[in-house]
Amino acid sequence: MHLRSLKKTRKDVSLHDPIGTDKEGNEITLIDILGTEADDIVDKVQLKIEKSKIYKNLDILDDREKEVVIGRFGLEHGGDERTQREIAKELGISRSYVSRIEKRALMKLYHEFYKAKR
Repeated sequence: MHLRSLKKTRKDVSLHDPIGTDKEGNEITLIDILGTEADDIVDKVQLKIEKSKIYKNLDILDDREKEVVIGRFGLEHGGDERTQREIAKELGISRSYVSRIEKRALMKLYHEFYKAKR
């Protein structure tokens, strides 16, 4: 009975619920705070996607997503991989926003690859 009463009083919380804003005014979610510099989700997706496959499918991404993915994976000719902080500084946005753009882009690419395998 005690657990039932707790369930009624406790609200469910999503990791994607907004909890405030950063210095630049971008929305911050729980997952942004709990994530590490190299988020686990992104690491898993990165392991499954080869650079050549990413390069061949950049056309499915919007301009901002392309810019972030090209910078993160060093896809420009002879380019080096850059950190989220470096890309954020270059684009004039927060690191957490770069992280969200990167995740969204990698998920698009992942779904594109998954579709191609079927």
